[in-house]
Amino acid sequence: MGCEDEVLKIAKKLDKMVASGAQGQDQALDLLKSLQELPITLEVLQKTRIGMTVNSLRKSSNDEEVISLSKSLIKSWKKLLSGKGDGNGDAGGKEKSDMNSSSAGQSSNQQTTPSPSPTPASLKNSPKQVTFPADTTNAVRLKCRELLSGALKCDEVSDNIEDPEELAAKIEHFIYEEFKDTNFKYKTRVRSRVANLKDSKNPNLRLNVLRGLITPERLAVMTAEEMASEEMKNLRQKLTKEAINDHQMVMTGGTKTDLLKCGKCKKSNCTYNQVQTRSADEPMTTFVYCNECGHRWKFC
Repeated sequence: MGCEDEVLKIAKKLDKMVASGAQGQDQALDLLKSLQELPITLEVLQKTRIGMTVNSLRKSSNDEEVISLSKSLIKSWKKLLSGKGDGNGDAGGKEKSDMNSSSAGQSSNQQTTPSPSPTPASLKNSPKQVTFPADTTNAVRLKCRELLSGALKCDEVSDNIEDPEELAAKIEHFIYEEFKDTNFKYKTRVRSRVANLKDSKNPNLRLNVLRGLITPERLAVMTAEEMASEEMKNLRQKLTKEAINDHQMVMTGGTKTDLLKCGKCKKSNCTYNQVQTRSADEPMTTFVYCNECGHRWKFC
């Protein structure tokens, strides 16, 4: 009963703030954080209607941190309702309906308030649970999660697709755990994930993450080469092979000559090789290497 009384007190204060139109950032955040720490159950939600109060605050507030934390609380409470199903009577169904209609279409962050274990019948439709403390009120981290979530969203609908918002929270969490700060390296790492996930020429990366073939922990540390599409990997491999062949051709043989002049250093100390790069009835291609400055070029 103590938890219910405390929730009612907070609800009254929030109602007054919404009614008067005076939402101070610090006071609103303190009240929302107090709700976050309370062991709120489905029964408390039904009796206090705190979900509707927090949603009203979200709609009337212009502060990003207040809005984000409100969304996070509402999402965690909706999980309590989803976990319980219809076995709690009309009151539970009414609260669930109200919260769903008032917060439809929202993007929100994963909350760590523990929810009841779903029954086998409701397991398919129950939200997936984050297995680590993913909550944060840091505006930079919340924005990064929003960007990652947007990059992960796609048109494919399947039971094998994981929740983009939950995946985004996990990816951001692992990146933050590496740097322990929202510094330049942290932001650069997030930006590279977002750019590669949104790359229209590399749709398989996004789908592999959504399908669980690439874990959030793995994606958080992948290099640009590892995230690249197969087409880009093949192109890089081809260019690398050509560069190695050019280098080996100069180092393993060739004919020295002073009849060719380097276009860069203007010296005539060169080595050339002739290679059949086209069909047999075509003339050979001459590759020239400057022994003075290392410049390479193809002589026509």
